[in-house]
Amino acid sequence: MNFQGSRRRGADGIAMVIDFLLSNARLILGVGGAAMLGIATLAVKRLIERAGRAADDEKVEQKMAELSLVSASPTLIKKGIKGVVMKHVTKAAKQQKADLCQQPQMSSLESKPESKSKRLQLCVLSLQERLQQYYHTRAALTPNEVQRAQSQALDICTEIQGFLRSRLPDMPLGEMSLGGSLLDDLQVVSADHACLLVPLQLEASLWRLIPGEETLLTHPLHWMVRRVNLEYFPRGLSYWDRYLVGGYLSAEAVVNMFSKAVMETINWPSISSTLDCLVRPVLGGPDLKVEIRPGNEWAESSDQSLFISMLPLLREGDVVLTAQPELTSPWVNAWHLSLYPWETQRLTQLDTADDGHRRHTLKILKAVCRLNPALRPLQAAPLANLILHLSDSESDWSESSLHVRFQQCITELIGYLEQEALHSYFKPAVNLLSGLSEDQVDQMGFMLYCAVSEPEILLI
Repeated sequence: MNFQGSRRRGADGIAMVIDFLLSNARLILGVGGAAMLGIATLAVKRLIERAGRAADDEKVEQKMAELSLVSASPTLIKKGIKGVVMKHVTKAAKQQKADLCQQPQMSSLESKPESKSKRLQLCVLSLQERLQQYYHTRAALTPNEVQRAQSQALDICTEIQGFLRSRLPDMPLGEMSLGGSLLDDLQVVSADHACLLVPLQLEASLWRLIPGEETLLTHPLHWMVRRVNLEYFPRGLSYWDRYLVGGYLSAEAVVNMFSKAVMETINWPSISSTLDCLVRPVLGGPDLKVEIRPGNEWAESSDQSLFISMLPLLREGDVVLTAQPELTSPWVNAWHLSLYPWETQRLTQLDTADDGHRRHTLKILKAVCRLNPALRPLQAAPLANLILHLSDSESDWSESSLHVRFQQCITELIGYLEQEALHSYFKPAVNLLSGLSEDQVDQMGFMLYCAVSEPEILLI
């Protein structure tokens, strides 16, 4: 008997049952129920496939029987799938936890005390203690690391600003500065990226910032900058008129100008010798980026690189527009409305008002997503907005309730994935999950379903 062949046929049969359930789920359960069923059945399918590799024909038939039971009615679909999912997920999660708690089979002379104590800690610590430990050991950056990265970024800032003032003295630019998560103490795992803000100065009488909803693009985050009063102030009076496309200031043209004027022109080897580190532009991409690495030669250096992104921007009141063609393509005239300042300011205001730990929770979630391959597609913006939405219904964000809020974030995130939509807190028309593929949603849903009963698996 060909065991491999029969096992494959059994797995194919399971797949046919699952595909049948999914194909009819939308009619029976509606869109929301179908989405939940999709993620749930994916979890079952993957667990069965893993079990099938080490199972015999009887176990495969048992999985088939479990799935066939839930195809009888909508009620059984909802209850049956959930029961099968949670039974297998709980079993897998408990097995993983048991593996962590299992002591290594070594003699007393060969055992390592530090490894033994670490395993014991994983078993005896509560979720609250594990979260605090994870924050301090994995998420939070040391002050020395932050200071080193900020110092290197400021050195590059000084060099670029000095070069532009000498090379293009008539270009109206504001004072360059650092921005982003490194400056706001929201960067996690490692200090490996920074943002150099390059503010463009526009004449208020010659330019008008137009909200995305008022443009032909109709996208709330895609703003445009129109040249006005041409009958009184003809083209050429403003320095930025040279980057007009169709009567609008082109973000893509501005980025291309900085790419040629800075990235392709500055003597980077000279700067490297001056700063006693390796500095080079990262060419070929849509953004303006510089890489810094300690050492003498690129091939021999194994230290962590620091990437500094140069970000041209426009400010008007509390509105910040950035030139990021990678976010606004294919529209060459579109500028991106950055919601990051609003989100960061709101989180800080809420934490200051009630001495909460929302930013603390955000940094843990960011570290979890960055270190977990399945959750890596989740960027900082959806996680920050997740906490902002949750803050509207939950008022207790004290340090003692950290574990409760963390588990609640997992549950809420599953709900957003089921709906395939997480709306921006400040711009509800923006779906922050729209950039995720179906496969990415499935993988994240499976991982988070496993973490519902055993949240510690996200902290390993």
